[in-house]
Amino acid sequence: MPLSIYNSYSRTKELFKPITEGHVGMYVCGPTVSGESHLGHARPYISFDVVYRYLSHLGYKVRYVRNITDAGHFEEEGREAEDKVSKKALLEKLEPMELVQKYTNLFHWAMKQFNCIEPSIEPTATGHIVEQINMIEGIIAAGYAYEVNGSVYFDVKKYAASHDYGKLSGRVIDDLLETTRELDGQEEKRDRADFALWKAAPPEHIMRWKSPWGEGFPGWHIECSAMATKYLGARFDIHGGGMDLQFPHHESEIAQSTICNHQPPVNYWMHNNMITINGRKMGKSYNNVIKLTELFSGNHPLLTQAYHPMTIRFFILQSHYRSTLDFSNEALQASEKALKRLWDSYENLKKLDLPADQAADDQELNGRIEKLLAELESFMDDDFSTPKVIANLFDMAPVINSIKDGLIPANAISGQTLANLKSSFTLYLEDIFGLQSPYQSDNSLLQGVMQLLIDIRKESRAKKDFATSDKIRNQLSALGILIKDEKDGNMSWSLS
Repeated sequence: MPLSIYNSYSRTKELFKPITEGHVGMYVCGPTVSGESHLGHARPYISFDVVYRYLSHLGYKVRYVRNITDAGHFEEEGREAEDKVSKKALLEKLEPMELVQKYTNLFHWAMKQFNCIEPSIEPTATGHIVEQINMIEGIIAAGYAYEVNGSVYFDVKKYAASHDYGKLSGRVIDDLLETTRELDGQEEKRDRADFALWKAAPPEHIMRWKSPWGEGFPGWHIECSAMATKYLGARFDIHGGGMDLQFPHHESEIAQSTICNHQPPVNYWMHNNMITINGRKMGKSYNNVIKLTELFSGNHPLLTQAYHPMTIRFFILQSHYRSTLDFSNEALQASEKALKRLWDSYENLKKLDLPADQAADDQELNGRIEKLLAELESFMDDDFSTPKVIANLFDMAPVINSIKDGLIPANAISGQTLANLKSSFTLYLEDIFGLQSPYQSDNSLLQGVMQLLIDIRKESRAKKDFATSDKIRNQLSALGILIKDEKDGNMSWSLS
């Protein structure tokens, strides 16, 4: 079946048809590097990494653009709106670009831990000031923006009179005008719902650029419009991000780009849902923000242990990207155990072998496996349903383990079905889901040490020195390493 994507703009699943056959342009809002990324940031970047991987698997040449917001991300709290990067730089006593480099490096490191593929292009806001100024000038020339005291604002009311402003987020313009907060210094706007394209920089503001309206810095929304237009064109296929960005960020992007480029910018809007913690939205005001380094180290009051990056990645993929995902230690521990069970089955599968022309002795079992395999692509084609794929893989795991343990004859399935099993597990677990071994100790040094202990244990058993054999097994078990005696006299090990 062809790929269908849930379009947040139309609120329906739509068949995916790229603008240019064989090519996909995808823009995903990247991090604001004024601080360290947290658990909530992990979800969009892992979710859209899987989208990127699957589109590539389907044969598309994907240009994946994910920006770095290194200036201008502010909440409009009046004329002296604070740039998040500048504010944090003052707190940490760093130059703004020093701060940006620090947290950009940390973000890249975290993405590598999650095994996320690097985007095709990763533009920065500060590297595209000229493009943003040009776009603002175009919006002013079209009559949809105005300058006051060195700041430039987008005229929302005028735009809404002839366009569907609010359609993406489901907001009504009259309600916006009624409910937008009165804030100090906002009297220079024509309407409270208007948003800043450019802000005049007060004397103490560090990050500032020359513009036709005086020295200042860009608004957050215009940055993404300018960078997306430059690298993907006036109209492109997919724009992704978290649901919390629908308003005002993405709604503003649509308005700016539509006026400047004379057409709506995006064919398919995709939004991942939020991660909550014990049923509560993650936020600084709740004191429940968990940074990624804290997740990896376990150094946070809400954590009972450290969690491997692959455990977190698997935890996220176990839920559909549009579903709310509630974090708890119990949920992550369950994901940790589930991933290890699935990965152990995958390792067992790799060891199985049958002649390619081997017929199936158990046609019913063989048919059930082939049906489960056939459903994998249809699940992904249905708006990237990763949890359904994982459920099917788990359904096949007991069969794999039973064949490995001799409880089901190897020839119960055909050689071709075994080959399909191997290729499908590799394709989905590694290539599309981007998972790697969940064992933190999976390195050549430990492998060598474990092989040495297994060899010593084999020699002890051969000499009927069961005391030494049992001592090795019991002490390793106390350390969380299980030794399993196979029927053929071999031994295997795994982390408990």
